[in-house]
Amino acid sequence: MRPRLCISCCAFLALVRQFCAADLTSATQPLIDGVPQVAVVRLRAFLEQHPAEEEKRAAILKLAQALTAADQPNESLSMLDDSSVRDLPAANFLRGQSLAALSRWDEALPFYEKLADDPKSPFQAEAILGRAETLRALGRIDDALQAYNLIARDPQWNVRAHFRAAELLLAKNDTLAAARELNSSEAKSAGDRKELRYLRGCVEMQFGNKKRATTLFASILKSPQGATHSLLLATLFAIADMHLRANTPDAGDDFLEEFTERHPDDSNLPAIFAKLDQLYAAERRQGRHDLGRWAHDPAQPRRALAQWYLARAELRLRRRDIALQIFDELRAQHPAIPELAGAFLENAQLLLEDHRFEAATAALEVARSLHGGREVEERIGFLAGRLDYAAGNFEVAAMDFQRVALISKKHSSAALLNESFAALRAGDGAQLAAANEQLKEADAATRGEVGLEQALAQAGHSEKNAPDLLRNFITNFPKHPRISEAWVALAELAFHASPPRLDEARQDLKHAAESPPTAAAQERSEYLAIWIEEAAVPPNETKVIDIANEFLQKYADSSVANDVRLKLAEIYYRRQDFASAQTQFTLLAQQNPNGPLAEKAQFFSAQSARQSMAVGGLERALTLFDEVVKKNGELKWAARNEQAVIERKLAKNADAMTLYEEVLKGDAKNPEKREALCGKGDILYELGASNSENYKRAAEVYEQLAKQSEVGSHWHNQALCKKGMCQEKLNQPTEALATFYQIVEDGGRPDKRREFFWFYKAGFNAARLLEEKSSWQPAAAIYQKLSFAGGPRSDEAKTRLKQLRLEHYLWEQ
Repeated sequence: MRPRLCISCCAFLALVRQFCAADLTSATQPLIDGVPQVAVVRLRAFLEQHPAEEEKRAAILKLAQALTAADQPNESLSMLDDSSVRDLPAANFLRGQSLAALSRWDEALPFYEKLADDPKSPFQAEAILGRAETLRALGRIDDALQAYNLIARDPQWNVRAHFRAAELLLAKNDTLAAARELNSSEAKSAGDRKELRYLRGCVEMQFGNKKRATTLFASILKSPQGATHSLLLATLFAIADMHLRANTPDAGDDFLEEFTERHPDDSNLPAIFAKLDQLYAAERRQGRHDLGRWAHDPAQPRRALAQWYLARAELRLRRRDIALQIFDELRAQHPAIPELAGAFLENAQLLLEDHRFEAATAALEVARSLHGGREVEERIGFLAGRLDYAAGNFEVAAMDFQRVALISKKHSSAALLNESFAALRAGDGAQLAAANEQLKEADAATRGEVGLEQALAQAGHSEKNAPDLLRNFITNFPKHPRISEAWVALAELAFHASPPRLDEARQDLKHAAESPPTAAAQERSEYLAIWIEEAAVPPNETKVIDIANEFLQKYADSSVANDVRLKLAEIYYRRQDFASAQTQFTLLAQQNPNGPLAEKAQFFSAQSARQSMAVGGLERALTLFDEVVKKNGELKWAARNEQAVIERKLAKNADAMTLYEEVLKGDAKNPEKREALCGKGDILYELGASNSENYKRAAEVYEQLAKQSEVGSHWHNQALCKKGMCQEKLNQPTEALATFYQIVEDGGRPDKRREFFWFYKAGFNAARLLEEKSSWQPAAAIYQKLSFAGGPRSDEAKTRLKQLRLEHYLWEQ
């Protein structure tokens, strides 16, 4: 399990309490409540007021702590550079915590060591633990064990130190020592007892006691109360790995399937599905398991992940068409999960193999938009180069591969090789020379690849030395996996000679078939055979028809399929088989929409579409709607605000805004003006979908409404809630959370008149924002406040609070 930060919110606040002033209470309270995101907003606002030096130091330290707790450790480090706190022990400890949160372990270690070696430091115990966790992350196992042994003397950290030491000893396969560590621990809490059971299961697994290990692991999953989320996942994966090693994957997948069934939106489902796929792939009898059912269930992210791995299962069952259809459905609608980038990379690879270049490029763009990390970006860049190369965009492909070679150690050699191929095809001598210079240290197979590509490029341009280059490759690399492509290239040169050397071409194709051929060589060979038979004297039209139809069945999406279909149609026409010829021409038109044969069909299709309200009809309808809107006088107005609401329902927001402005500028009473002001904000909010500036304008209107002194709780809360919604749309989730939280906070005060509709709406929105960031504990704190309010949705909040605790194992916190 990943090393964790090692100081609680309350403990740290106690250490800096000497700096606290009364004015900081409200800014600090959300941090104590477990909602650090709100504390960040308030503490920043407090610092903008230029407080006294002691208050400033306290606020900076608290803000740094809140930023780390809110998963913003980089911002925390920036705050700790302030000269007023830079040299304080508390700042050094927080630097260590922030750097550890960023996995910058080498940098975190000196801060922990300095405090750990200072017996007067109030952070000494926590720093020793931090040093142990950091050494563990750095792979310095023996040093980490010494640090854990040292902190094990502290009653507060005894259990944790023994547990982490046991994990390290298990990693070293020192099972007896790990067992001794566990026997020395004093697990008392429910969470500690669960973790002890897990570690004992790992010990039994290393001893080879599979049955005993399974019993221990299964007991945790059967009764998870007290277990942390990370512990449950570790238990699931331990069971899965044990069954994989024992070659019993059918028994191992049950536990992961049950967890997935109960937790369809768990943040770690990508890893769980990946492990499930390992188990499924290892099973003797392949199937679709629960994937088919989950793939049609609306619960996310389970549905999207199930679609991905269902496509994999279909591929294992050799149902490629079904797999591609599933990928199409996933590409059309999916959540923004970074791990899904892998799915679209696989999708793009399949589409590339089928020569569906545009669809493959679209799949890559989806993968890129998910920001799956550096390794994924490197794979995307490499596959993009292959796509451009396959599509004949050699200059672009060369640049694609060059970029990958510069940034990727893993793909550097392959990228350089492909850059060489692309530069050769593009005729870029300078880039080819540069790539080949870097490839001088390559192995024989790689040098063979370069030689073959150079020969193929020469053959493609019908250069005189091309046959010699191809024969040299065949002689020098007789076992190269792509030798069949050299034979096919020789056959093509013989066919295109003047006059054609058909017998030589047939003999070369025979050699290619004996190689055995690559997929590319097989397709080119069968394509060339059509033209060889068509060029024979006299032509064997019956044989041409047979092999052409066979080619189209096998390579329907081939880049040369249209050429074959056209030749087939011509032969049918010459043979006066007009029905068959018409069929081929029709198919050609459908598959080549930009060709001359498709033009007339597309014309009538477009005309029919207009009559049936297709694109042209909709534009004409929109024009008529605009003309109706501009007439305005056809509508009768009973009351301006009511009319504005009707206009909004009719999607006539411009007219509605005009009416609201009339109310605001006129002598209407305050209740009517408040309704108009709120309605104006609502329209601007709706218009924000097309122009985000309108969200800013709407937020200003709602702020104006909220500040009116005479407005009641209903208007005040509604205005603030809608302001928060605007901030959400402006991609300001932290500010939105703070706005929503203000309503929740005010609603709990005894001097405030209770208003529940917007109070609960704001509260549930705040909790949702926190859940979207996987901030489960702060979300639970919000739900707890909502449940205590005693309003009509208190029970709903209690239910959600209980569900959140069960789903994310918050009992021990």
